Amino acid sequence: MRILLLLTVLLGAGCSFLDRKDDNQLGQDWTVEKLYDEAKKAMDSGYYSRAVEYYEVMETRFPFGVYGQQSLLDLAFVYFKLEKYEEALSTCDRFIRLYPQNERVDYAYYLRGLVNFNKGKSFTDRFLPIDLAQRDNTDALQAFKDFSDLAERFPESPYIDDTRKRMTYLRNLLAEHEVNVATYYMRRGAFVAAANRARYVVENYDRTTAVPDALVIMAKSYKIMEMDKLSDDALRVLEMNFPNHAGIAEVRKTRVK
Repeated sequence: MRILLLLTVLLGAGCSFLDRKDDNQLGQDWTVEKLYDEAKKAMDSGYYSRAVEYYEVMETRFPFGVYGQQSLLDLAFVYFKLEKYEEALSTCDRFIRLYPQNERVDYAYYLRGLVNFNKGKSFTDRFLPIDLAQRDNTDALQAFKDFSDLAERFPESPYIDDTRKRMTYLRNLLAEHEVNVATYYMRRGAFVAAANRARYVVENYDRTTAVPDALVIMAKSYKIMEMDKLSDDALRVLEMNFPNHAGIAEVRKTRVK
């Protein structure tokens, strides 16, 4: 039994050694067409780790030309699928810097936005009901900038419809983040900071879902600070645009401390 087990271990080790040897020589004798074809097949089949190996060999052996340019874009996508976000971003940046006139450079901007859109989501976030607006908004801000760059530079891009939908989502998310911060200030009794943060939402994130809550915070904060005109103005806007919002009653019940 022990001899059989030892043979199994040795055979496994031998196979691993052979695999590593093959990996070290991966595609070294292939033409650019053959290497790219194998890389693309691995990517399309979902074998992303294998695809990375092929594309990295492509980048070393054939860094220029049509295949070299496309493989750089594919490599960025594969890094993204493997959740190697920093590598994906740097690869997108390299493509944009090296090939600004490439007909697919809009995809590099789009993919950069997707990476930042997904970046920062931990494994548990996919299964736990965590409010995205309560996270650090750095990546969301960068994603919005990336998508904005795409929309400005390439308004006819095939990715523009999805880009605009994501920008709308991100604007709502960023506005909600500001309202969460303003609510935190309210709880701490920092009414000036709360009002300023809420006003920022109204002025910079109009037509987002967070605007009515921001108006409530403004009206309550100003009322507590006995800035009655500002409080009445915020309440009036709230009543005109969101007449059924529960915050209207909250403002009226607010007492000066």
